[in-house]
This record gives sequence, structure tokens and C-alpha cells, in this order.
Amino acid sequence: MVNIREVGPRDGFQNEPEVIPTDEKVRLVEMLARTGLRRLEVTSFVRADVIPQLADGAEVLRRADIPDEVAVTVLIPNEKGLDNALELRDRFQEVNLFLSASETHNRKNVNRSIEESLAGLERVVARAREERLRCEGVISVAFGCPYSGDVAPEAALTVAERLLQLGCDEICLADTIGTATPDSVRDMLRAARSTIPFDRLALHFHDTAGTALVNVEEALEFGVRIFDSAAGGLGGCPFAPGAPGNLGTQQLIGRLEALGLRTGADSDAIGAALEVLRPHVARLGRLTV
Repeated sequence: MVNIREVGPRDGFQNEPEVIPTDEKVRLVEMLARTGLRRLEVTSFVRADVIPQLADGAEVLRRADIPDEVAVTVLIPNEKGLDNALELRDRFQEVNLFLSASETHNRKNVNRSIEESLAGLERVVARAREERLRCEGVISVAFGCPYSGDVAPEAALTVAERLLQLGCDEICLADTIGTATPDSVRDMLRAARSTIPFDRLALHFHDTAGTALVNVEEALEFGVRIFDSAAGGLGGCPFAPGAPGNLGTQQLIGRLEALGLRTGADSDAIGAALEVLRPHVARLGRLTV
């Protein structure tokens, strides 16, 4: 069984140029939650002036009718974000906490050093665990940085080890700019064996170079069974304008099923959910869903 976490309503929406109407976001989330997917990243609690596409995140989370069997995730940038999220504590079960494997990217992204980010996350993780929330530490640019180029596996894994020590339940290595290859995935996972239990490891691939699915296959060979994806390949990389976005959920399901692996998700139902967005996301009109 492969565990897919659908990230379109958060990671996908925040990179789309058009702001999706709140009613349509709620409708999409509700439909995706009934496709057999068991983990759903609904929104983030970041400042509206930073990510205007998710300014209505609290309203979407409050309004969406999501079955109890679906684990709801929200992205938390800092302790203030956690404060805001906890006003809706009964609406989610997981928090994503993020920082970068690259010092340069971390400073440009959150204006902090990696060490400063880890110090801030220590309190966030402690408070989240007090609230019985599951914590995932997401490591951005784990395979390559738009500013400093290739990222050594040891750099990402040093951060991963610290996040596990802080109390994170799961580590996600994110190929933020879509430069990972089967070779770099193999190198990363060989190095990760002694650091991260693979049943607590997730991978997040972008399809910028068209390698996302072959990267998934490489990871499967190592026993990784948790992957992020976005319905319709929503989102993208701000450093590669016009490039494909996140790994598409339907494409991921199709490849996994062809390999004889179960996901529990209905690809056709995901395609039906995407119809909600077709009037608002121009490129969906060019996709077969």
C-alpha cells in the first residue's frame, strides 16, 4: 500500500497566478476528500500579504466537510502561524513545518539561517505535540537549490536528523525545483538509510524536468511508500516559469497501479473534482484529467 498525500489545495494553489474563489476551494477540498485519498493538505497559515492565494485558508478549513478518516494537514511557518491554526484545532490533525537544506535558500525564503529556523521550530514542534498533532518536517530544495546548485545529501540529512530530534513524526524531502534524477534519488536514499526510518520518510517531487515518475520508481525500490502529489499537477516552481508543477496525483496513481501497488484512491473521482477548477486554472483546459 502506498500512502499519497494530496497537496493541491495548498502547495498547488499558492503557485497558481489566479486566486481561486473560496467557494470553489471548499468544493474541491470536499470532493478530493471523497476520492479515497487518506491525507489532504488543505491550506497554510501564512501572512495574507505573502501568499494572497491562501488568504482565505482559515475559512476554507472551517467550512470544508471532510470525512473523519481523512487526515487533514496545514502548513505552519512559525509560532504565530501555529497560534492562528489552533483557533481551528478540531479541523486538522497534522502540521507541516518547513525549512531548507540550502543556507542561501533558507535565508531568501524566510530570512533566517538554518540554525535560526531550527531554533524557532523547536518551540513549534513542542507545542504541536502538546496538542496531539502529528508533525512533519519538510526540507525544501533537498536535491537542488536555485541559488547554490546541487545540494549534497549530507546537507539535507543533517537537517532531517535535527528535525527528528525535535520530535517530528515524519520527514519529507522536497525536490522543490524539480532537478532530482534517479541517480540523485538513489544517492540520497542510500545516505538516508542510517538517518531516517523509511516508514517515516516522504518524498515530494516536482515534474519540472519530466522525471518525477521515474524518481518515484527509484524510491519504491528502496522501500519508500509515502509520496506527495497534486491533482492536475497544480502548482509549479517560481524559479522555472512555465514548467510543469507538482507530480500529478492521477499520473502517480496510474504508475503505481501499473506496478501492482495499491493506493486506495479513485483516479476518475480526482478528475471529476478537478472540473471545479477548470474555469479558473487555464492550463487545466489543456490537460486530460
